[in-house]
Amino acid sequence: MSNEKILVVDDDVNICELLRLYLEKEQYRVSIAHDGLTALKMFKEYNPDLVLLDIMLPELDGWQVCREIRKTSNKPIIMITAKGETFDKVLGLELGADDYVVKPFEAKEVVARVKAVLRRAACLPDNMVKEVNFDKLSVNLTNYELRVDGKKIDTPPKEMELLYHLAGNPNRVYTRDQLLDEVWGFDYYGDSRTVDVHIKRLREKLEGVSDKWELKTVWSVGYKFETKD
Repeated sequence: MSNEKILVVDDDVNICELLRLYLEKEQYRVSIAHDGLTALKMFKEYNPDLVLLDIMLPELDGWQVCREIRKTSNKPIIMITAKGETFDKVLGLELGADDYVVKPFEAKEVVARVKAVLRRAACLPDNMVKEVNFDKLSVNLTNYELRVDGKKIDTPPKEMELLYHLAGNPNRVYTRDQLLDEVWGFDYYGDSRTVDVHIKRLREKLEGVSDKWELKTVWSVGYKFETKD
């Protein structure tokens, strides 16, 4: 039986109550905020296990709320957008969102995504320190800390998980679908563009740091973390 806490943030009262109905049916504990400022206040007080976050909000929009949450927390965030344009999806992922849904949506699909994201989050971290180290690179998934040439680099959680997965299996080639399955979870509803966005952002942080390893594209196949002698 689920007892995780979900914070639903949307200025549409009907959408909030619909999501509350479906989530509480699955035994989640639900709180609701209708604007960005209230959402941030409730996040601090309520300490939810996951946030369902609309983009178009009064006071502070969803982008700003996501940025503020990511300054202090790695709790999962699922963005809700009425637009569905690639720009919205990409920006949300770059800010550290774990998933997104597009209005109009089926409430059952949202619940399925909530379950998938929470299952993934429950696997991390555990009592074992999850860390890989290479020349001028340290990826610590236990503390969600990336250090490049000794400097700590702020990195969204899903980027960290993707880099840890690739660097933890050096020289192995992964297809985009494999990475979606193994990093986002087998029932993730995204597409290959999601992987490309995260790889692009990681390259901006990593390229040119060392000549002993490289985050490399394998054309027509996927990606790998290549190490060199």
